[in-house]
Amino acid sequence: MSDSSTMTATLKATRDQGWRRHASERVRRWLGWFPLTTGGLGLAIVCITALRGFGYGRMDLVVFALTICGLSIVVFTLLMVTASGLMLRPRLRKALAALPVSSLQAEAGYPNPSGLELPAWRWLPLMSLDWHLVKPEQIQTTIRPNDDSGTLEEDITPAQRCLAVHVTRRFVLRDVLGLCRFSWQETVPAQWQVLPQTGSLRTLPVLRSMDAEDGIPSAVGVPEGDRMDIRRYAPGDSTRDILWRVYARNRHLNVRLPERSVFYTERTLAYLVSGPDDEAAAGVARFAISRGALGSPWVFGADGSDQVASHPAAAMTLIAGSSGAQRYGLEDFLRAQGQSPQGQAGANAACIVFVPATSGPWLAKLQQSLTRYPGPFTVVLAADGLHSSENSVSAARSNWRVRLKRHVVRTLQTLMLDKPPPLVGADTRAVAAIMDDFSRRGARVVLVDRLSGQSFDQRLKRV
Repeated sequence: MSDSSTMTATLKATRDQGWRRHASERVRRWLGWFPLTTGGLGLAIVCITALRGFGYGRMDLVVFALTICGLSIVVFTLLMVTASGLMLRPRLRKALAALPVSSLQAEAGYPNPSGLELPAWRWLPLMSLDWHLVKPEQIQTTIRPNDDSGTLEEDITPAQRCLAVHVTRRFVLRDVLGLCRFSWQETVPAQWQVLPQTGSLRTLPVLRSMDAEDGIPSAVGVPEGDRMDIRRYAPGDSTRDILWRVYARNRHLNVRLPERSVFYTERTLAYLVSGPDDEAAAGVARFAISRGALGSPWVFGADGSDQVASHPAAAMTLIAGSSGAQRYGLEDFLRAQGQSPQGQAGANAACIVFVPATSGPWLAKLQQSLTRYPGPFTVVLAADGLHSSENSVSAARSNWRVRLKRHVVRTLQTLMLDKPPPLVGADTRAVAAIMDDFSRRGARVVLVDRLSGQSFDQRLKRV
């Protein structure tokens, strides 16, 4: 399989995943307005079918009595849940308005109390109240009863980073038999900042940006170093650069030119690009900033905001707010920092770009940025584990049951359990193709595995 076909397959898988997520959201929204649960709808269909076929068709009085009782229970439960929900909704909205604005500083993957406490409302007849978070997404909600105070307390476990100024919850009122439900949504102001996990990261390779000056020889640098390069004389070269002693010996005109070199800049530019499966990239960016791997001073930017940060607290806010960002803003960030495209006058500096190790809409845009701006760039790809596509494909092809089971499990987790699909890591062949493309464009490439804490160069050798 070629590199282009591997990248195309990865892009197709990303689009399919986005389509499934969008479809699951619409299905859950439609099902939320239907008052009967799966059990209640099934019971009603069975009772109606039995009543028509046996109760009236064969005049079976036992079946007739049982089906009438079943339908009566469903109708009574439906009326009771709907009436109780209409009474409870304004009281709940009043209780939420009386609470102070929730403030939360958390890390993804760990349970945290959100600070929400609501009355248990024990007067509800044979019913229970439950709720879960709708926005921000991918947050597992746990309702914990407090017997001492007689309230219901909320604990949350976010699966990914987020920055929220409003929180939307879906409240569901159910009967004890699980036949009917009454659901609605409530939105309240909040100040939530959830940061990504750093995983097993302990160290990072040198990420300080390089710039053209007299320093370390590099083919991507600007010819401003020591005069170490020698080539034949060409029309237009200054006579000051001619090596006259060499000319006196062999009658060949050679000139000495400054070599291409780089050195560590005094200021580091860093940027986080959002995309599918970008949680690992955000975690690596957080680790680099908190551990001082960018040097000092530095300027940080991220997708989803036009603001920049020069100290860790502000940078963490940008990292948390970059989740789900759709607008690619690297070039705007570079222009705001005084950088200019090739062919325009300006003082160009280097930039460290944190990106996910999977293909996405950001890939083509970053390739254009690497071509338009002279850089040099350091591209840091981040992943949660690595796997070989050859082994996984051969195993899936050898057993169709494995593929069917994997597809069913992912579909159930996405549609019904409201959980993200399990981490499968990045494909080494696809990552190698992306790294090779960035390297050909003159960028330094580093791959960081957040799951194991290891770092690799563009040849996938551990550094």
